Amino acid sequence: MSRFDRYLLSQLLTLFGFFSLVLVSVYWINQAVRLFEQLIADGQSAWVFLEFSALTLPNVIRMVLPVSAFAAAVYVTNRLSAESELVVMQATGFSPWRLARPAVAFGLTVAVLLSVLTHVLVPASRTGLAERRTEIAENITAQFLVDGSFQHPAAGITLYIREITLNGELLDIYLSDARDKTQRTTYTAERALLIKAETGPKLVMFEGMAQTLQAEGNRLFVTRFDDFTYDIGALITQATARRRDLREFSTPVLLFPTPEQLETARESRAVFLAEGHSRFSQPLTAAVFAVIGFSALLTGSFSRFGVWRQIAVAVVLMIVVQMLSNVGASAAQSDEALWPLAYLPVVVGSALAAGLLWLAARPRRIRAHVAEGAA
Repeated sequence: MSRFDRYLLSQLLTLFGFFSLVLVSVYWINQAVRLFEQLIADGQSAWVFLEFSALTLPNVIRMVLPVSAFAAAVYVTNRLSAESELVVMQATGFSPWRLARPAVAFGLTVAVLLSVLTHVLVPASRTGLAERRTEIAENITAQFLVDGSFQHPAAGITLYIREITLNGELLDIYLSDARDKTQRTTYTAERALLIKAETGPKLVMFEGMAQTLQAEGNRLFVTRFDDFTYDIGALITQATARRRDLREFSTPVLLFPTPEQLETARESRAVFLAEGHSRFSQPLTAAVFAVIGFSALLTGSFSRFGVWRQIAVAVVLMIVVQMLSNVGASAAQSDEALWPLAYLPVVVGSALAAGLLWLAARPRRIRAHVAEGAA
């Protein structure tokens, strides 16, 4: 690698790191505020918030890196053009194809970083996040036992506890069970205890009353009891039942799923294949973004007014490639035979970058043809 290549690559990597840090910070703060409100409202500690924030960070970085690569390429190229450094290199015989070599190396570097994220870090973090969410959902003390407020641990269930004593005794319990559409049962008790059992936690209520209202005939049945056991473990199973997110699966599993894995995720084979191939196309698309940002600015000549037109063209082309990515992903998810469409943005973006470099290499000839046509 020549000295110019090392110089340009170092500039690109430096600005790439700066833009990535800024964008990740902004995006992560927005997510962290919502996550903080949700976890604190559920009674979780600050340590759980930090753990969840760390687990969501790889996915945030994955979404930000392509934009950071594009911004770095545009900013560095614009600065080199304004300071006439690119003009000097072109005067020494460097063609646009030769100038683009460090930009391509930069794009491939970003692609490698994104590949590590998409294939390793993001699936591992999503799996860890899902497991921690399940553990927290199974934590009865954090989820259900909140005094002074109405809780809804599952659909049709309402729980209210007036006070929780220091020794763990629950005072003045109200529990409404409306899961059965034909009847609603309301339990009230002066005190209760949460007991762990082999089949799950049980809520033992003392000195209370059960009122069952049947929809048919609008009849009310009242039963008083000295002690009554309510199965809380069934609520946990119902509340925590979920399907696995595709982002939790490894890439080989997505490309070659078994019927059991399809059933676990409740998705079709086409969706699995589209997600698996997108993990290869996303890093390559980020590399294409960087090359497009660099190539678009080479098409303009030096001007005191800057290269804002070329920057606008680069932004429009990036949006077009991203739209093609969304279209290709949607088509691939509808039919498993259409998985090659996941690479549509890579192919089209590469063609656009090559066209921009060709245009930058032959500006005078094209302007001559345009002048002849006008004549």
